[in-house]
Amino acid sequence: MRKRTFKRLAAAGAALSLVAAACGSEAEVSVAGVAEDAPTVAVTTNILGDVVENLVGDLANVEIIMPVGADPHDFQASAQQVALVGDADALVINGAFFEEGLWDMVEAAEDDGISVHHAIDAVSTIEFAEGDSHGHEGEEEGDVHDEDEEGDVHDEDEEGEEHDDDEEGDVHDEDEEGDEHGHEEGGADPHFFTDPVRMADAVEGISAFLIETVDGIDAEAVQANADAYVAELQALDTEVTEIFADLSDEQRVLITNHEVFGYFADQYDFEVVGTVIPSGSTLDGTSGGAFAELAEEIEHEGVPAIFSDVSASDELISALADEVGDVAVVELFTESLGDADSGGATYIEMVRTNANRMADALGS
Repeated sequence: MRKRTFKRLAAAGAALSLVAAACGSEAEVSVAGVAEDAPTVAVTTNILGDVVENLVGDLANVEIIMPVGADPHDFQASAQQVALVGDADALVINGAFFEEGLWDMVEAAEDDGISVHHAIDAVSTIEFAEGDSHGHEGEEEGDVHDEDEEGDVHDEDEEGEEHDDDEEGDVHDEDEEGDEHGHEEGGADPHFFTDPVRMADAVEGISAFLIETVDGIDAEAVQANADAYVAELQALDTEVTEIFADLSDEQRVLITNHEVFGYFADQYDFEVVGTVIPSGSTLDGTSGGAFAELAEEIEHEGVPAIFSDVSASDELISALADEVGDVAVVELFTESLGDADSGGATYIEMVRTNANRMADALGS
C-alpha cells in the first residue's frame, strides 16, 4: 500500500521528464557512500542536505533531491527521485511550502506513511507582510515576469486551482497549533535558513527527529554530531556579527531580488527596504509601477548595491540596476548552495560568503 502512490508519481514524473528538464530535475542525486544496509534519509534542498550530512556522517545514506543551483520554487522531481523518496526511511523538508514544485511528492510521502520532518517547525518564524505571500495570489495586470513567455506551469494546476487550496484540503496549511505550512497571505516566511541562529534551532529539531524516527541509527553519535555542528553555527553567528561591525545603521539596507533575507535582517539589524519581486517566491512577478517605485527608493536611499540570487534569474534585477545607474549587482547564495570552490559549497561557507559580500558592497 505504501508504494502505490509513489508508483503513480514516478510514472507521472517519467511522462513529464522532458518538460521538467529545464528545471534540472533529471540531475543525479547525492550518494553518501556508506554501508548498503544503512538507513536512507531523503532531503529536499541541498542546503538542508548539507546540514543532514553533518548530522549523520557515515551512519546513513543521504539522498538530496535538489542539485546545486536549483531554484526550489520551480524544481520538480524526476521519476528516479520520486522512487528514492518512496524507498527512504525518512524525509526532511524545509516546509512552509518552500518546495513548491515538490509538494505533491511531499504529500504523497506523508500519505504513504513515510516520516516527514518540516525543519521550519523547530524555529521561531516571522510572517510575511500582508499581501506579500509565498505564492501566487493577487497578481495584478501588467505584472512583469522574468519567466519564459509561455508562462509558468507551477502557478496553477490544469483545472486552474492554486496549490494552496486543493479539492480535498491541504493538511499542511495549518497544524493543530496553528503553524502554517502553506503559502497564504501573512503566512510564515520559509527562508529561516538565512539566519544561522535559527538554523541551529532547526538542527536540534532535525537531530531529534532522526533519533526518534530512523531505526538502527546511532542516537549518541547523531547527538554528538548535532552538538558539534550547533557549536560551529554559533561560532559562525559571532563571525558574521564581527563582519558587520563597521557598518552603520544607515548602511544596513538591503534591496534584494525577492523576499528571502527577512530572518537574516532580523538577526543582524538590517532593513530590507525593497525587493524586485515583492514575494517570497521567484515564480511571481512585479508590476511596472512597483518597479518604478523601487528604482526611486534606491536613488532616495543612495544604496551602493542591490543583491541578486545565484540560483534565480537576474533579468529583472539587472534591468533595475540599468534603470537606476551607478549601482552594483552583487550575487548572493540564497536558496541553493554553490559548486566546489564557489564560496558557497556548504551551508557555513554560504553564510560567511554572503556576509562578506554584503559588507564589502554596502561599506564601500
